[in-house]
Amino acid sequence: MAVEKTLASTSLTEVVDRVLDKGIVVDAFVRVSLVGIELLSIEVRAVIASVETWLKYAEAIGLTVDPQAA
Repeated sequence: MAVEKTLASTSLTEVVDRVLDKGIVVDAFVRVSLVGIELLSIEVRAVIASVETWLKYAEAIGLTVDPQAA
């Protein structure tokens, strides 16, 4: 009985299309301290998505302003 292994290949365009459609959120927090003294603090929040996807989620959590309400 032979075991066959198949690798599903994905093109870069498919990956980029999926990322822009669904989005990716990177949230990182780094703190470097020595003897209780904080030397360095870095906080990073990055969102990678298409404008349409970002606006859809931003509206859902109240980050967008309705231009007609102003």
